[in-house]
Amino acid sequence: MNNNTSLYPAIPTVSTNQALVSHAGLTTLSDLLNAMGFRKLCENRFSQFVPAAAVHRPGKMIADLGLMLAAGGEQVSDTDQLRTVQGLFGPVASDPTFSRFFARISKHPGAFDYAFATMQREVRTKLWAAAGQRNPAARASRMNPLTVDIDASLVNVHSDKEGAKGNYKGGYGFSPMIAMVDYGKTQGTGEILAVRLRPGNKAANSAKDHISILSQALEQLPDDFYDPDGVLIGEKIMVRTDSAGATREFLKHVDSLGLQFSTSYSLPVLKERFVRWIDEKKYWEPALTADGEHRDNAWVIDASKVIELIGYPPGSRIYLRAEPLHPGAKASLFDTDGNRVTAFLTNSPRYDPAFLDARHRARARCENRIKSLKAAGLGKLPFTSFAANQAWANLAMFAYNLTAWLQLVLLPVGHEAVSWDVKRWRYRVWSMAGKLTKSGRQPRLLINQKAPECGLVLSLQEQIIGLRQRWSGGPLRT
Repeated sequence: MNNNTSLYPAIPTVSTNQALVSHAGLTTLSDLLNAMGFRKLCENRFSQFVPAAAVHRPGKMIADLGLMLAAGGEQVSDTDQLRTVQGLFGPVASDPTFSRFFARISKHPGAFDYAFATMQREVRTKLWAAAGQRNPAARASRMNPLTVDIDASLVNVHSDKEGAKGNYKGGYGFSPMIAMVDYGKTQGTGEILAVRLRPGNKAANSAKDHISILSQALEQLPDDFYDPDGVLIGEKIMVRTDSAGATREFLKHVDSLGLQFSTSYSLPVLKERFVRWIDEKKYWEPALTADGEHRDNAWVIDASKVIELIGYPPGSRIYLRAEPLHPGAKASLFDTDGNRVTAFLTNSPRYDPAFLDARHRARARCENRIKSLKAAGLGKLPFTSFAANQAWANLAMFAYNLTAWLQLVLLPVGHEAVSWDVKRWRYRVWSMAGKLTKSGRQPRLLINQKAPECGLVLSLQEQIIGLRQRWSGGPLRT
């Protein structure tokens, strides 16, 4: 007798006309968009990009593109996954209709950027207010400011596109500058405030580009960060960058706005006596881990009295961190005792070196946001037109932020999904299968009760119902 050695059940595959859904979990995002009145919100802002009598309105088209990118689509034609299930996602525009939409955007890129920025700010204001005690604006203060991370990245392309240039790594494409908000480790992954495409040969340490992206980011913040006269309350905001943001011009601009800053700093060539002083760890204090615990074999010190900062804003201080060299790392001039020494600058009103060091090192979280933003559409720019690709980058930002807002507003504190990135949401929730049925002439979406995240989907939809009732003035469900 022969034993069956197949790894999986061998089941014949046949087609059916049943209303099966492959992205049932996306209803959490579509329901959230419905609850906030997204269609009406977009109509006045984007109506110029569609004909007056067009059936497919701009709000629905932007929402469909956002859902498609969140689900893993990489080009406009991937909206066909939504188009096949009109019972769940409604009528979806055809590929030629989307193409004409982007063609109109390319003719008036400034108008689209302004409309998109004002739309996203209104959505952000509404959802942050709905977050209650987790509202990032309500939690921001002089001693614990809202952190705005700024960083540049590289996006390679494999065909000739307007504005694409060679980069320092030998690739070809773009070098977008990105401004992000960090909610904090226990509050979620954070969100994207602004994305600006730049040619691939643009330097990462351009003060002009840093000032431009910061201005766009600050315009995205709700009114809670402005006084009654519309003046920015800078002390409630901290700008955090890598060493590319340590230019004097940029930091002077940040200081002129009253903002705090924390930026990595490339140490200059110092005298031998200073190198010997670095070796004397008795003057240093232990560094902290991300959880606030003392870290072994890592030290921090305020070196402002030893290293003179010339031309930087008044009140700027420099802090050093020393830790053992990682395996394979090459020693520099300052690594004389086997420890790697790095530095950062800050004008923070707090003076605890270990706390300031741990807060600055949390900048690494922005790398995860950039990775997720690329997974949400920024990683593959589908158009030849620079303006159309900039619009695509904005849509990728919107797709990313939909997930971030859902985590911030709807998930309870401590839920494991608060820290999930877009790819994990895509695998665990957005790709969940379902089936459309009718019961009592009312449509129903069935999902497998044994699916690992079935409870999460039902809980999110229950929270969205509560939001809709709150915003519509109806009785609030608990």
